[in-house]
Amino acid sequence: MPDLHAELALALARRAERGEPGGTRDRVLARGAEWSVTDVVCTSGPGDRPFEERHERVGIALVLAGSFRYRSASGRGLLAPGGVLLGNAGQCYECGHEHAAGDRCLAFQLAPELFERVASEVGARASERRFRLPHLPPLRALAPLAMRCATALAAGAPIDWEATALEVAARAVTLTAGLPDGGRRPPPPGLEAAVARAVRRIEREPEGEHTLAGLAAAAGASRYHFLRAFERATGTTPHQLVLRARLRSAALALAAGRARVLDVAYDAGFGDLSNFNRAFRAELGASPTAFRRALAAQRETGGTIPSSRA
Repeated sequence: MPDLHAELALALARRAERGEPGGTRDRVLARGAEWSVTDVVCTSGPGDRPFEERHERVGIALVLAGSFRYRSASGRGLLAPGGVLLGNAGQCYECGHEHAAGDRCLAFQLAPELFERVASEVGARASERRFRLPHLPPLRALAPLAMRCATALAAGAPIDWEATALEVAARAVTLTAGLPDGGRRPPPPGLEAAVARAVRRIEREPEGEHTLAGLAAAAGASRYHFLRAFERATGTTPHQLVLRARLRSAALALAAGRARVLDVAYDAGFGDLSNFNRAFRAELGASPTAFRRALAAQRETGGTIPSSRA
């Protein structure tokens, strides 16, 4: 099965072997005059200083693997796989890896003029054409788009990166407009570190047994306090993060080979095929079989992955 974490793991191992400081490796996948898409692998860890930078263009980054803390004038949060970093042009920001090393993101950058046109075309008011939130949590509305990007990177599925960049911008605008203002107080540092460890554990073994009781016990907290801390830090619940991690694992397995849907479901941690089919369709808008058939057809014809549902 293709592994979105493989390049990150290799980069972290190489860094440890060479004794190098953490840093980023940027690989431009596609670009135009007003947009670009870059695969970014970061090897910074708890021993490195937070990374301080300025968004030269509008920045929208989909987190593929790992986790990190992000802070800007819009607020702060813990970014987990499936989450989306949001940055306004000219805005300063800070990324840190106090809790664990490494992350991998797909970074979309748009010229302010292009972003303004996209925002206008989706009906955003003038006040909504700058992000008021620092990030989006893993949301079902983003899942088909995120999976399209993941299968393109991990399984070589064809994709139109320019169209995807424009859709990413449109989704970011409409979703932030519909969400309440941030205002979530971050959890205490100790609990935030425990949440980050839980996120990494879920990401590493999505098929594992990840109960709220077990995660809370590992954090040394009550279920109620751990759940609140998890939601405040990531914008989602442990159950939702586990479900999306399992569906992501299953979708990549379906994109990569000919394994039976039943085997893919069990390998991803689903104990019941009908539940897997329902969850897959609800998240990605197609049955597992239809999803794999569409990818196969696109490879044969050289077409690109179509836009996800609205």
